[in-house]
Amino acid sequence: MKTKSKTPREAGGSATLLEVARTAGVSAATVSRILNGGTRVSASKREAVEAAIAALNFKPNLLAQSLKRGRSMMFGVLTQDVDSPFFAETLLGVEAALSGTGYEPLIASGHWNPKEEADRIRRLLARQVDGMIVLFGRLSNDELQRFSEHVPVVATGHELRAPRALAFRLDSELGGYIATRHLLDLGHRSIAHITGDLAHADAVDRLAGYRRALAEAGVPGDERLVVSGNFKEPGGVMAANRLLDAGVPFTAIFAANDQTAYGARLALYRRGIRVPEDLSLIGFDDLPSSLYTTPPLTTVRQPMFEVGKLAARSLLKLVEGEPADVEIPELSLVIRETTRRLR
Repeated sequence: MKTKSKTPREAGGSATLLEVARTAGVSAATVSRILNGGTRVSASKREAVEAAIAALNFKPNLLAQSLKRGRSMMFGVLTQDVDSPFFAETLLGVEAALSGTGYEPLIASGHWNPKEEADRIRRLLARQVDGMIVLFGRLSNDELQRFSEHVPVVATGHELRAPRALAFRLDSELGGYIATRHLLDLGHRSIAHITGDLAHADAVDRLAGYRRALAEAGVPGDERLVVSGNFKEPGGVMAANRLLDAGVPFTAIFAANDQTAYGARLALYRRGIRVPEDLSLIGFDDLPSSLYTTPPLTTVRQPMFEVGKLAARSLLKLVEGEPADVEIPELSLVIRETTRRLR
């Protein structure tokens, strides 16, 4: 007696692309476009295909896909510090945007060293990546454009528009202004600033925003209240200690990023200075940990998860030869419990 042959799913295996197409009510070509990261598919069809893929346990043959398309289905991602919670948020955004596209990120670190950054990119290119995401760093626009002659490039922390290269950056000067303006609105006039590493454009811009806010409020800037940090917690500890040891009175600190604020908070705690009762403190970034500091940190939010998603989605478009115009995410003030009105 003949028995009915089982489908791959009934046999415990993966379904075929044709079965996914039939279940979703679309053509096999539509399924293929979605799997290959194509963007010219309606939201309803994409949802139907994704539901069919989940229901049928469909696992695409990525090797066959890459051979057919002449692509590796890999994107190189150059970060600066894989241990940094700032970059971790951005990388999570990249991964989220690439999920379901068939592309995988291949990550390397440049450690804010332009020679090392260039070397890491060349190594990624040797792996035949189909595109590059460069997260901040110190490469020049000219260098980014030269790399884009090999593969499309999307970079953050730069400003660039070229046929195969796109770069965008958030407005750190505005962020520094927002942070300082918040403290001014609370009645503070003696406001200290712990900078980031001033070799970084973002640190320079945040310092400029701090100075602009003071100038607009008619508050004379006191350079004794501006001390250098390095965007790291130990730098925040040392900078806060220098401020306190200098003997110049102040009632609030604007730290160049949240990690610096964490270090400053520790230094204040060790000196018996209460936050915010004795001194207000504001950071910059809105890292996930800032919600759980004691007390929770007031900060300027940089939507780094969304920045990572935007970079990856832009690169997908460039690889497909589509225009990749971007709407740059906005910064916003997140008021928690480390700032209060001056009494």
